[in-house]
Amino acid sequence: MITESLSVRVAGKHQAAQDVVSLELVDPDGGPLPEFSPGAHIDVHLPGGFIRQYSLLNDCLQRSHFLIGVLREPRSRGGSAAVHDQVRVGDLLRISPPRNRFPLVPAEHSLLFAGGIGITPLLCMARRLRATDAAFGLHYSCRSRARAAFLDEILGPALAGHAQAHFDDEPGTALDARAVLAAADARTHVYVCGPSGYIDFILAQARAAGVDEARIHFERFALGEDEHPSAPVEGDVAFQVKLASTGEVFDIPADETVTSALDRQGVFIPVSCEEGICGTCLTGVREGVPDHRDSYLTDAEHAVNDQFTPCCSRARTPMLVLDL
Repeated sequence: MITESLSVRVAGKHQAAQDVVSLELVDPDGGPLPEFSPGAHIDVHLPGGFIRQYSLLNDCLQRSHFLIGVLREPRSRGGSAAVHDQVRVGDLLRISPPRNRFPLVPAEHSLLFAGGIGITPLLCMARRLRATDAAFGLHYSCRSRARAAFLDEILGPALAGHAQAHFDDEPGTALDARAVLAAADARTHVYVCGPSGYIDFILAQARAAGVDEARIHFERFALGEDEHPSAPVEGDVAFQVKLASTGEVFDIPADETVTSALDRQGVFIPVSCEEGICGTCLTGVREGVPDHRDSYLTDAEHAVNDQFTPCCSRARTPMLVLDL
C-alpha cells in the first residue's frame, strides 16, 4: 500500500486545450523534487478525498517542478472535476513520490502512439529521446486541434522531424498506423497510451505487423467496458482477512470488495481507480492466496502472491493475512 507522500504547491494552472488543464507543482520551500524517469506518474490527493494518478510530462531532468495534464472526464467521479473546478494556484496538495510502470526502454528506434490525454507520458518520453538524439517518431491522435493539448510544442521546432498530429475532423491528417508499423524494423519498440479503444487498435496493428510482444509497451488510464474487474461476481464466496499488525480478523462478504468491507469496519485503505489499474491500494499479503483480478501487477508478480489489489481482487483461500 502506498502511504508516503510529499507536499507541493500549485505554482501554475493553465488551459492546455479544450477540457484539459495543466498544473505546475513545486516544492513549497523551493527545493528540488524527487527524481523521475520518462513514463512515471504520481498520485495526487485532491479536494473531496479523491486520489488520482497523473503522468509527469515535463523533462525528467527538471527537478524544479512537476508538470501534469488533466482531462475533464465527462463521466468524472469527482477527481478531474476537482482539478478543473477547485484546485487553485497557491494551493498545497499532497502527492506520492514518482513511480514508473511504463518505463522507456533503450532501443535503436522508438515509436510513440498517443491518443488524447495519453500524450502526457509520451511527451515526457519524446523530450528525453530528443535530448539524447535517439531515433524515434511520435504520433498524436486527437478529435480536433482544439482538444489537442501541448500541440504548440509537439508541432514546434523542439520535435520537428519526429512528431506528427492526426485529427478526426481533418481527414488529410489521418494516421495510417498499419503503414507506420509495417515500416518499423525488428529493433523498434512501440509505446501506446490513451483511451482503451485507441490502445487496442494500435496493439492490434502492431501485432499484425509482426512486432514482438516484448517490444510493445502500453499504459491504460481507464479500462474498457468489457475489461472491468470481476469483483464481486456470481459464485464468489465470503472469506476473511486478518491484519498482521493487530491480529484482528474481519469478514469479507461475497458481494462486497475488501476495501469496502474493511472501510465499513473502520480499516481504511486508500483507493483511487477501484478498477485494479493504478496500484494505489496495493497491499502486502503475508499468508493465503489472492484471487488476482487487477491489470496493475504483472503475471510474474501475480505468481508470487505476496501482494494484491483489494479494490477488486479477492481470495482463493479462506483467509488472507494482510500486511496492515
